[in-house]
Amino acid sequence: MTDRRRTAAALAAAVTGAVVLAAAPAAQAAVVDVNYACETKIGPKGAVSPVDIKAVRSGSAYTITMSFEKGVSDSPVELPKGVMTPRAELVLGGADSGTVKVKGAPNTAAIPPDTPIRIGTLTGTYTPKKNGKVTFTAGTLTVHALGMDAAVCTPKNNPAPSLSLEVTGVSGGSDTPPPSSGGEAPPAELPRTGPLDSAVALGTLGGTVLLTGAAGVLWLTRRTAR
Repeated sequence: MTDRRRTAAALAAAVTGAVVLAAAPAAQAAVVDVNYACETKIGPKGAVSPVDIKAVRSGSAYTITMSFEKGVSDSPVELPKGVMTPRAELVLGGADSGTVKVKGAPNTAAIPPDTPIRIGTLTGTYTPKKNGKVTFTAGTLTVHALGMDAAVCTPKNNPAPSLSLEVTGVSGGSDTPPPSSGGEAPPAELPRTGPLDSAVALGTLGGTVLLTGAAGVLWLTRRTAR
């Protein structure tokens, strides 16, 4: 194998490894079916709802959203506009422990009787204490309506985490990356949770590889000319 072929093979191997690293997401979300058992004022109820949890970094914290694709309970009477407010707890695992509280907005329209109560999107804030992989799992869901907790729902199927978040950049936390030679810590990377972010990352990598390849060709040309 000539020197030029060896150089090309080494460059290809390096590019392949870089693509694998760039494609590794900082956050992995999955829609998980949660089997809720609900204690209500009219007796026990139950329903299975797909739950989706996402995180977006905001300064030193993360904005957490929890959404439901199906209702988890129903009401025997009509619920007027603005009288129902849901809240929930997310159970932390991995590098952190405890719970994160999320809350939804009051219902924007009346809910007819004997129909599933649409929960909508619940929002909260998570402030990490240490670096590492943190998981978020659906916990207790409470539906507050007509001035009381009308339904308290707990998962009974031991659901898997809906979100796995790689936390970085926490000062003083475990696994904190060491400072660079210049004395400054590397900037924290924002979590990439969607295909668009991955596409942007790969596009940037492609431009870098193209420049590296051009430089390599120029170096080989000059070497051959000598």
